[in-house]
Amino acid sequence: MTQVSIRPAREEDLPAITAIYNQAVIAGGATADLTPRTLDQRRAWVESHAPRTRYPVVVMEDGAGEVVAFGSLSQYHEREGYDGVDELSYYVDERHRQAGYGSRMVDWLLSAARERGVRMAVTLIFAENAGSTALMHRFGFHRFGLLPRACSDGSRLLDMSYWYLDL
Repeated sequence: MTQVSIRPAREEDLPAITAIYNQAVIAGGATADLTPRTLDQRRAWVESHAPRTRYPVVVMEDGAGEVVAFGSLSQYHEREGYDGVDELSYYVDERHRQAGYGSRMVDWLLSAARERGVRMAVTLIFAENAGSTALMHRFGFHRFGLLPRACSDGSRLLDMSYWYLDL
């Protein structure tokens, strides 16, 4: 893997974040959104991570300064009893997959969660997403549920798997 850096997302990163996310929307099997998101919708998503010191949205840049991935820690549930449980999400540009960027992003997000005192990380993955499933196993996540045929990709119903890691 080439040299990369991970830093907080900035306004000028929104086009890259939007493009990477929309790759996942169009390909299917990685998000429940069925239509590409606009720049303003992605901006609202980033801004929903408040405070950003608690719920970071970050980008990964390669050595040339190109954004090749982004990730976030999000509030799992709005009820206070769930405080300390964060949802982990990450997306890698399709041109840079299978290069270790997903692993590097998950590692960074888990470290950030620990630094923030998060007690549990959770994530939702399409059950047939072998790459993300393998990555969760690698980091010690446990699958705690499967919701059969829960999500449509526009043409078929797909199973959703639920994962957690005690931190």
